[in-house]
Amino acid sequence: MLSEELKDRIRAAYAAVIEKKSLTPRWGQRQMIAEIANTLARIPLPGETPAERSNAEPAVCVIEAGTGTGKTIAYSVTAIPMAQALGKRLVVATATVALQEQFVHKDLPDIKRHSELDFSYALAKGRRRYVCLSKLDRLLADGQGDNSVLPLYPDEFELPQAAEAMPIYHSMIDALGRGEWDGDRDNWPATVPEQVWLGATTDHSQCSGRRCPNISQCSFYKAREELTHADVIVANHDLTLSDLALGGGAILPEPEDCIYVFDEGHHLPDKALSHFASFCRIHTTVAWLQDSGKILAQGAATLAPLSGIAHYLKQLPEQLENAADSLKVAEQAVASLFDDAEPNRRDETQLRFEHGLVPESLIPLAATLAGQFQSLVNNLSRIEKSLEDSLEDEFAGVDKGDLETWHLNIGGMLGRAEATLALWQAYAVTGKGEQPPMARWITLLDSNGQHGFELRCSPILAADILQEYLWPRAAGVIITSATITALNSFERFILHSGVSREARFKIVASPFDYSRAVFSVPAMDCEPGDAEAHSAAMIEQLPNLLNREEASLVLFSSRRQMLEVYQGLPAQWREEILMQGDGSKQEILRLHRERVDGGDGSVIFGLASFAEGVDLPGKYCRHVVIAKIPFAVPDSPIEASLAEWIEARGGNPFMEISVPDAALRLVQASGRLLRTEQDTGRVTLMDRRIITRRYGRAILDSLPPFKRELH
Repeated sequence: MLSEELKDRIRAAYAAVIEKKSLTPRWGQRQMIAEIANTLARIPLPGETPAERSNAEPAVCVIEAGTGTGKTIAYSVTAIPMAQALGKRLVVATATVALQEQFVHKDLPDIKRHSELDFSYALAKGRRRYVCLSKLDRLLADGQGDNSVLPLYPDEFELPQAAEAMPIYHSMIDALGRGEWDGDRDNWPATVPEQVWLGATTDHSQCSGRRCPNISQCSFYKAREELTHADVIVANHDLTLSDLALGGGAILPEPEDCIYVFDEGHHLPDKALSHFASFCRIHTTVAWLQDSGKILAQGAATLAPLSGIAHYLKQLPEQLENAADSLKVAEQAVASLFDDAEPNRRDETQLRFEHGLVPESLIPLAATLAGQFQSLVNNLSRIEKSLEDSLEDEFAGVDKGDLETWHLNIGGMLGRAEATLALWQAYAVTGKGEQPPMARWITLLDSNGQHGFELRCSPILAADILQEYLWPRAAGVIITSATITALNSFERFILHSGVSREARFKIVASPFDYSRAVFSVPAMDCEPGDAEAHSAAMIEQLPNLLNREEASLVLFSSRRQMLEVYQGLPAQWREEILMQGDGSKQEILRLHRERVDGGDGSVIFGLASFAEGVDLPGKYCRHVVIAKIPFAVPDSPIEASLAEWIEARGGNPFMEISVPDAALRLVQASGRLLRTEQDTGRVTLMDRRIITRRYGRAILDSLPPFKRELH
């Protein structure tokens, strides 16, 4: 219930921020504050059950807040006092680690200083961002790198060279001992090569948690301890979803005790898909099983004194060998599928199964492998439990250092075995009757002239995932972003996320004056369907469209066209262009700003990554040129499977998926122009389909209210 006292507290906090920061109150912020407050008022008060409430609607709101709304202030001054009043923790999840750092180091301190709200906050990161002291001790004791611990994915990460790694590890242990470093990778003063860092960190499957002898000095657990007292926890989407995938409460508080804010929330469905997909790279999994067998053979005698473990250890070599043999048989069956493919598909490196249906020849092999990996998982789980118990037993009969090493080994084996089990379980069924179906596909890999196969399986929509792990469990959820709707509707987000239609939905308009900018479609005698003619037309028109004394951003949907247009332009224009791929994104943006600050013009040629999240206010971008309506290339097996499913249900994938997706991307690309209330400029779309096609007019009407020049 939203009491008058709480309303006053929110109003006072907002007014204080506006006054002390000398800001102008914005109608959009007031709308957001009201929407969030009314949504969170649906959460039962401490001691009150949901059944006692007059309204049983979900405490979920989805807010599209246009660029410049100031949504961070709006959700902070509302959600922080309401979470405190409701006895909940506020988890703010950003889309990237960089935004997470900005929020915790800049935005939150600023809001706390000016709002007169009293709250604490902490930054949440996963285990992989922290050094593992047990691993570091072992690496230094070995002196040549840790040869006793089996890497979890040795096929994906190269082991570091001792000459490169050991000086870094010594520096780390010294800095920890002197209290000059907290074990957080992001706070280490120098860049650490990826393979060196991976050798000194761990994940959930290999961590022995409270049983670890270094627990009192553990950087991860020290950081996690801070979370238990913080009113606001700043995470990112990946960490939040990882926690939910582990059942909730593994890193963050239990979902039932959390109010989540997903900033840049339009990314949430895609992020969720990646966390619940599974894969198995056959040839490297065989090698990993064989390496595991060798490591176990070396250590069996060491673990022999442990009571109750000998029986399970004795079974492992045969289980590993049987699984490896079955994988080799499966590899032959997969190769046959490629050989038996239709003639026009035999040169393809990817084989996607229509409607997610597994070939009959693969189902029994997958069932066998699922059974074998299930037995392996069961056995490894029992061994891991025994090792954990022994770590707490002073009279276990095995050296503690050896126990730690074997816990890491067995934990790593268990983690990979569970991941592989999930894949084979997904292939051990026909796939018939799945609604929606899973996407299943196999990729032919070529490494150093040797072929291999990777099997993958993924949901095609995140709806079921989020309906299981997030929506019904969280105390409350706020989704906000500048781009959530497509074609002025939330339908696309509802389809992909599974959010209840009883949630609150709100579009908050941007405070920007879009009449200060022009949206233009120039006259052209071709459409992007004729790729060669379209590129030629761009080469001809760009020198006249662009002002060499201004800063411009030209966005392409394909690298091929970007290169063609670049090569076709006169030499004097090519000198003005900074092209994606010629340097890192950050370096290109730095050079661009440097040129503009020096009084020169500058042109960036970029792809999709420059169409979202790039902030070039004022003089840094006066003209955005978009080559064509950004329809996705249907090369993703997940997108292809989704389109196939919609068509099978009698729908139109182009109108239901492709057009809304393209509309949202076009809004994002157009949004690169106006970044402050004073900005002016022009957006030029070199695609006449937005005028000539029926769907084009729908896309056009979903754009911000620019002045239009349609030729």
